[in-house]
Amino acid sequence: MIKNTLLQKKPELVAPAGDIEKLKTAIEYGADAVYAGGEGFNLRMGATNLSLEEIKEATTWIHERNKKIYITLNIFARNYHILGVRPYLKKLSQIPIDALIVSDPGIFLTAKEIAPHIPIHLSTQANTTNLKSIEFWRQQGIKRVVLARELTLGEIKEITENSEIETEAFVHGSICMSYSGRCLLSSFMANRHANLGDCAHSCRWQYVLKEEKRPHETYPIVEDESGTFILSAKDLSMIKHIPELVHAGVTAWKIEGRMKSTYYVAAVTRVYREALDRYFANPDGYVYDQRWVSELGKVSHREYGTGFFFGNQGYNGQTTHPGNFYIKEYDYLGMINNVLSDGQAEVFVKNRIFNNTPIEIMGRRLNEDFSQLLVNLRNEYNEPIETANAGQKVLVNVSHPVEKYFMLRNCG
Repeated sequence: MIKNTLLQKKPELVAPAGDIEKLKTAIEYGADAVYAGGEGFNLRMGATNLSLEEIKEATTWIHERNKKIYITLNIFARNYHILGVRPYLKKLSQIPIDALIVSDPGIFLTAKEIAPHIPIHLSTQANTTNLKSIEFWRQQGIKRVVLARELTLGEIKEITENSEIETEAFVHGSICMSYSGRCLLSSFMANRHANLGDCAHSCRWQYVLKEEKRPHETYPIVEDESGTFILSAKDLSMIKHIPELVHAGVTAWKIEGRMKSTYYVAAVTRVYREALDRYFANPDGYVYDQRWVSELGKVSHREYGTGFFFGNQGYNGQTTHPGNFYIKEYDYLGMINNVLSDGQAEVFVKNRIFNNTPIEIMGRRLNEDFSQLLVNLRNEYNEPIETANAGQKVLVNVSHPVEKYFMLRNCG
């Protein structure tokens, strides 16, 4: 059955939720759904993740806002994992989550047996790259496939037009150099298993290539004093290509980053929310906004690229340049926790804040942002202070209306 490409439906925007704060922030900043990991069996064991009780509370909170929550169980399991996942699934099955995200067929079968009422999404780790594979998984009962990151827009469009299953694609965030993230490098070099959620990110390390009999000479590939980065992929960003993504027909757009900061989740989610809403408000009159790229540049990131969406563009198109580490020009200073009636806001401090310094206050939408001088900084007892450290609550005078979840950052 071929879908009618003339009836484009607005894609679901799916954002990462590494903990409860990030989960709520993602929803507040425009996500339609979040994906989160439990305390085991997912590929981001370095994230805080959610306990079963937190998943229960989060699910209630999210459903009250007519949004969705997906829980990841996407490790490649060993026998002992299958034994351990059974009691976990029995408890999880009592929570009305909207879907499980799995990659391993063993976990898939176990989930179908124990929690047949929970829809299952197939993780990008399963390397789904063609229509026959899509059809196979549809017949098994998969509701949605998160497509392999190696696919081009043309290949994605062919899949969405000729299949009856929901599709999802990553549109922004860090990209693993290995095929759909199924990497053994970390296991070999650091005894940390990427496919069990404990990746050491070996592809981000600095390397030089040497010939055995000339140990003091390096192979003449592009490098500087830091080494070369032939394994380190650029971060993905498709913000300049909203119409092309829409026309590809993907059901959901996914933002990577369960181990990224709350600020990252907020800043990236709101940009894609605005771009999506603008396009569907007036597809024929859609105009790309240069502010979106500027805003995405204000979060910690590597060089941005378009991954494989437009085909393999070679070394310069896929990998970072030597010496180009994370770009971080802005610091996340804190989140507004409460708005007081006297023109002050209560801020939970995330990084050190200094009195009498210029700051930006970031709202849920770009048109709510403003800059001001931070003066009369006070602690939670309303005493004047010159410096506030992470973990403190402080009172800040604000020059424009603000709301809970607004964020403070420096001015670069």
